[in-house]
Amino acid sequence: MSQALNSPPTLSEQYRGYPERLASQAQESKNRLYSNKTAPESVPRKRGVRLPPDTTQDGFDRAISALQQQIGQQNVVLNDKPLIDGWYLDHPNTHDAFHVVDQEDLVSSAVAYPESTTEVQTIVKWANKYSIPLWPISMGRNLGYGGGAPRVPGSVVVDLGKRMNKILNIDPDNASCVVEPGVSYFELYEEIQRRKLPLWIDCPDLGGGSVLGNAIDRGVGYTPMGDHFANHCGMEIVLPNGELLRTGMGAMPGKYGADNPTWQSFQPAYGPYSDGMFSQSNFGIVCQMGVWLMRETGHQSYLFTFPRDEDFPEIVEAIRPLAQNRILGNIPQLRHVVQELNVTGLPKSHWYSGTGPIPRDVVRKHARNLPTGECSWVFYGTQYGDLAGIESQLEIIKTAFFKIKGTKFFLPSDLPPDHYLHSRAKVCAGIPVLRELDWLNWKPNAAHLFFSPITPTKGADAKVVHDINIRLHEKYGIDLFPTLCVAGREMHYITNIVYDRSSDDEKRRSAALMRELIAAAANEGYGEYRTHILFADQVARTYSWGDNALMRFNETIKDALDPNGILAPGRNGIWPKKYRGKGWELLGDETERAIGGGTIEPKKTMSRL
Repeated sequence: MSQALNSPPTLSEQYRGYPERLASQAQESKNRLYSNKTAPESVPRKRGVRLPPDTTQDGFDRAISALQQQIGQQNVVLNDKPLIDGWYLDHPNTHDAFHVVDQEDLVSSAVAYPESTTEVQTIVKWANKYSIPLWPISMGRNLGYGGGAPRVPGSVVVDLGKRMNKILNIDPDNASCVVEPGVSYFELYEEIQRRKLPLWIDCPDLGGGSVLGNAIDRGVGYTPMGDHFANHCGMEIVLPNGELLRTGMGAMPGKYGADNPTWQSFQPAYGPYSDGMFSQSNFGIVCQMGVWLMRETGHQSYLFTFPRDEDFPEIVEAIRPLAQNRILGNIPQLRHVVQELNVTGLPKSHWYSGTGPIPRDVVRKHARNLPTGECSWVFYGTQYGDLAGIESQLEIIKTAFFKIKGTKFFLPSDLPPDHYLHSRAKVCAGIPVLRELDWLNWKPNAAHLFFSPITPTKGADAKVVHDINIRLHEKYGIDLFPTLCVAGREMHYITNIVYDRSSDDEKRRSAALMRELIAAAANEGYGEYRTHILFADQVARTYSWGDNALMRFNETIKDALDPNGILAPGRNGIWPKKYRGKGWELLGDETERAIGGGTIEPKKTMSRL
């Protein structure tokens, strides 16, 4: 518990830190999670530095020494110290803090910290010379999807965030900016406020992640500009052979060597639109990116509650025309009421003393005592514009939702200051917060996986995926926490699978649940938009139309751009030729079998993980 009392880092102290305005909230959140912690900070490691595949100790030592000479000894650090999972703002870049396998299974051999695009090129050329795989991360805060862990153990993590953390430009007239990978939502927001610019950012639920990294992983936020990759414009990329590429209008040189003045104004430029190739891929390392910002505007957040579980399809049907006609102002969330319990930050034991999933009647009983009262579904939305426009939009939304018997409507002023709606209101106004960490306190030593399929915004489709979740969560004895991020034609159905990372049994069941969810949803035609690195192969193989035409296309591109297979092998299920078909893919129960002291360390023949 002593470490929990240490103050988390501020932005002035560390690029991964929090703004001063959140000082008390950050400390309270960390203390809350540590108060429910029973596992030690670290345990003695069972092995030393994990070497990259097909690399001897002497060869690795020579390679690391060469890289240290090129970018500085202090900027290439061996991963030979105790593995500490840490907390959100002091998480590791050496392994997955939310490990679903043994803590030492997915670890790097070393971490490199480049300062510039030029140094990234140096690292990539070095990796090609010494045949050492690289695993680039922006800040490594995609927790629930693998964090900073490499898919191939022994890879060298390239941490772009520590020294490449500059806001290169903010253009108030164009409502855009250019950032490096280490710029967090916190940092971008604070800089805009410091300059007193009438601009908003769009942030996800937590503000500590990389603006660039979240966009290229196709993350989402909640203002009208919540599709982050759709609102990027222009990238600077180091290719796997070390060459440099600028996409979009950046491919045209500006006058007198300056950047092209339209680089952050028009996305496609001329010819094939190549930017999408560098999202969720291992085709290059994005070192700079343009981001469109939102003009400051009036806004009003609110929530609706719906009384019955079986209202779910009808709620979705009511949402669709509102979203398609752009009546809904943002990307709203539809959450099950059990989320109202866990977002309080109180542990599961506060609500239920049993060993299995919290029963529905217990959830209903506790919901009666919450500020919004007994209900089953909660819809969080925000409208934008002037007062008259907002009131007009809300009347249309109320008319649609009040057709569902028992629906209730709340404004922030109707609820106490600590209610979650106040946090949602900030996020939906582009103000990054930390509140979303609180639901992680549900379990001791809590970690989580995200199951994130896409469904049409249709009640029947959403019900199929929801019923699969209900059935399989019951089978594996795990609490179901569904959140739907809603758009006009599709919904991200995001399930938070929360487990105790100190329990081999809970990790095994969570991994088994994840694999069966992927398979069952795919069997009905619903696929994930994003997943944890250990499930990437399985998810990628569900997109198998045309005898795996998409994967064959991706592999063709990978082999052309990365013939030596050094850049992020296995990311999103894309393996280079040197790894392909040699047992690296995880397509069945391999994750579960790695639990409890098993190993995924590759043999010299690259045998099965």
